[in-house]
Amino acid sequence: MMNDNPTLRISEIFFSLQGESTHAGKPCLFIRLSGCNLRCHYCDTTFAWHEGQIMEIQTIISAIRDYPCRLVEVTGGEPLHQQAVHSLLSTLCDLDYQVLLETNGSYPIDDLDPRVIRIMDMKCPSSGMEPHNRYDNLNKLKQHDELKFIIADRRDFNWSLEILNRYPELTKITAVLFSPVHGRLAPEEPAEWIKDSGISLRFPNTRLQVALHKYIWPGRSQGV
Repeated sequence: MMNDNPTLRISEIFFSLQGESTHAGKPCLFIRLSGCNLRCHYCDTTFAWHEGQIMEIQTIISAIRDYPCRLVEVTGGEPLHQQAVHSLLSTLCDLDYQVLLETNGSYPIDDLDPRVIRIMDMKCPSSGMEPHNRYDNLNKLKQHDELKFIIADRRDFNWSLEILNRYPELTKITAVLFSPVHGRLAPEEPAEWIKDSGISLRFPNTRLQVALHKYIWPGRSQGV
């Protein structure tokens, strides 16, 4: 029997500026779900692994509807760790929000509401979670989606280039993002690697991404 009042465990709901992706700098609502199936070495949201309160979807909608914003990101933790997130995403789309989903790529993404913009990580070697990548998801990304490589060193960058060479169809998506681990890899290093690699000739959708919110609100991990 279908649950008419699906619930989700929520870590936090807040209004801020989008710090990442091609939407960086835009006002954005954030719905952070609790729980994650991975344990990346550089994770900056470990508080979301276990904490949170159970909320019905309509309660979540009520918590965001009065903010002056129509862009919303569902993030985590790992949002797809909770099956009811599909209902939340579709409800948000039905209410004419522009919906972003940040996912670690370890769950299937082809059954998501097609209106959702998927921002998918590929777990590089330094994360310690590389074996959990679902490479078949790369073929499921749509034109409006984005792919992110969180890189901590040159090995991660070279590994990312190998993945791109294996999946040339990724030129069709909105962006391929190289995101240095904040506090571990200075942005100027991958900036030079990107320039020297010539990757933009094959993937003109390549971008360097810095975590904007970490520069605006240094030292804060929640509510930003």
